[in-house]
Amino acid sequence: MSVRILALVGSLRAGSHNRQLAEAAVKHAPAGVEIELFEGLAEVPFYNEDIDVEGGVPDSAARLRAAAGQADGFLLFSPEYNGTMPAVLKNAIDWLSRPYGAGALGGKPVAVVGTAFGQFGGVWAQDEARKAAGIAGGAVLEDAKLSIPGSVTRFAETHPADDAEVVTGLTEVLRQLTSQAAPTAA
Repeated sequence: MSVRILALVGSLRAGSHNRQLAEAAVKHAPAGVEIELFEGLAEVPFYNEDIDVEGGVPDSAARLRAAAGQADGFLLFSPEYNGTMPAVLKNAIDWLSRPYGAGALGGKPVAVVGTAFGQFGGVWAQDEARKAAGIAGGAVLEDAKLSIPGSVTRFAETHPADDAEVVTGLTEVLRQLTSQAAPTAA
C-alpha cells in the first residue's frame, strides 16, 4: 500500500519554477510514495459559502476535495507574491477547510516548500501557507522546509529535478512528510 501525497502548486504561470519543483518531487518520490500533481486550481472559484452547498459545489472545487480526500498528506509549493502566498493557493486551502470541522486537510500532514526570485526563496509566503493550512486543520510539519532563493537565475538553464542540492532537500521533506502520513486503503 503506497502513501498518496497531493501536491498543490501556487503558481499558474507557464514555466513556473514552483511547478518544476513539484515535477521534481514527482520524479524523485521514494518507493512506496505516489505524488499526484493536482491540475485545475485556476478553475476553482474563490471560496464563497453561498455556492458551497449540497448540490451546488462547483465541479472544480468538488474535484479538488475528492483528490484531497484520497490523499494521505499534502505538499504545497508556494512562490511569494508581494510578501505572501498566492491567492490561488490560499483559495485551495479555503475550499479544503470546509465543511467546518470536517475539511479534507483535517489531521493530515502538510509540508510547504517553494522557490522565489528573492534572496530568501519565498520564506514569508511559505510561513503564511503553513499558518493557513494549520488553521484549516492540517497537521503542519513545521520543520519540513525547503526555500530556494534566486529561482530566475538558478533555474534559468537547469530544471530543479537536475539540481542535486534541490533533490536532496526535496527528498528530506518527502521523507519527513511520508513518515507522518498513514496510508489509506485504496
